Amino acid sequence: MAKRREFLKKGTHACAAAVAASATGLFNSTRVNAPEQQRFLLIGLAGSENPTRANFPFVWAAALQEAGNEVRIELAGDATVLMRSAVSNSVTPVGWPPFKDALAKVMALKISIYV
Repeated sequence: MAKRREFLKKGTHACAAAVAASATGLFNSTRVNAPEQQRFLLIGLAGSENPTRANFPFVWAAALQEAGNEVRIELAGDATVLMRSAVSNSVTPVGWPPFKDALAKVMALKISIYV
């Protein structure tokens, strides 16, 4: 039976060979290509009672759409009141621009919003 040190010496050579093979491109044929465009459904449940959480689906939708993905937003529960102009103009999330700016960007990108 081989001693542990002998095994480790041989093992490092195998690791070096694997690194060299991957660097030369021998293993590139096993990579799986991700689709170029993905579809996202963002569901908003938080409304004006939690303005930061209410803002997330709109900010994420704009970023995903700008990255070349297909996006739509669905609002349910308390989030439905965000579509009233009086509410959307008064919601200000913590650490983010006003909600009306995120909503305007989503509308400019023509992202579908289902209520």
